[in-house]
Amino acid sequence: MTEPTARPAALAESPPTETDSLPPDTPQVGDLVWDTSARRIGRVMGHVGPYVQLRPPGGGREWDARGPLRPATVAESLSAGAAVANARSRGETP
Repeated sequence: MTEPTARPAALAESPPTETDSLPPDTPQVGDLVWDTSARRIGRVMGHVGPYVQLRPPGGGREWDARGPLRPATVAESLSAGAAVANARSRGETP
């Protein structure tokens, strides 16, 4: 009779992560979303409890989204990208 072999570390179950407990419709880190309560577009930087941490696309101070979020539309994404490029060409920091 042979002894059972141990599973390699790479195949062992990983501990639950912060995003495992989030609802399925929660945006993932890196997604560009529209914060309807703040009326701003932002990139998801993380999740803390019930809040989603967002940062403006061109950088800047993070804020906690308290209201509903939705994915940014193509037009909103392009507009945000153009605003960042224009500010950079003027030498401004958004």
